[in-house]
Amino acid sequence: MPKHVLTRVHSRALTKQGKIAAAGVVALGTAALAFSAVPGHAETVTTGAPAAAAQVASSAALKNVKGTVTDQLATETVKLDSLAAKKKAADEAAAKKAADEAAKKAAAEAAAKKAAQDRAAAEAASRSAQRPQMEMVAATKTYANNLDGWIRESLDIMRAKGIPGSYSGLHRNIIRESSGNPMAINNWDINAVNGIPSKGLLQVIQPTFNAYHVAGTSWNIYDPVANITAAANYAAHRYGSMDNVNSAY
Repeated sequence: MPKHVLTRVHSRALTKQGKIAAAGVVALGTAALAFSAVPGHAETVTTGAPAAAAQVASSAALKNVKGTVTDQLATETVKLDSLAAKKKAADEAAAKKAADEAAKKAAAEAAAKKAAQDRAAAEAASRSAQRPQMEMVAATKTYANNLDGWIRESLDIMRAKGIPGSYSGLHRNIIRESSGNPMAINNWDINAVNGIPSKGLLQVIQPTFNAYHVAGTSWNIYDPVANITAAANYAAHRYGSMDNVNSAY
């Protein structure tokens, strides 16, 4: 074999399959050299048997080398295929695991979002249920049909309308003006002389009652709650509050 061929073979790195192939080539070259060493002239051999035997041996050696190289190449190919198959299976398993985890995460997020929405809806429904109940309680509140009940009902309306006044201020002026009689009427003062007598618990004349009437109450000037509330509204505009009134107003 030429020298420069050996040098080139040794100088470069071989892959595993390349090394096996090179080994096969070397073996073939060795067998070829052995075959060429056999004398070429028939007259130097006493009989034809040794030369034939050498040729048979060389042919067998070549076959064995070829078979070995082929088997090794086949084995390496099988190994590479097996490694590739394993890698592919591992990649597919990793991809499936990642997809499963992503699906689980998405499902968990969706469940958490739905739970939050359900809680919000339940809270809203609860508030809606409580509001009518509170309004019903306020609407069904009852008051005694006496002076105490009339004053308390008037105070609730006054608070809702922003009209100032206290229980004591209302009660004090009612006792002074009418002694707590919702049908009381003054037929002797200047208002009576002018044809517009003072009437009701807080002795209000009709024009004043009409001007300061509070929405939601009766238009009957003798109605206790309507009379108190209109009078308190008038006193708030003129005196700041019924609490500031201590005499005829």
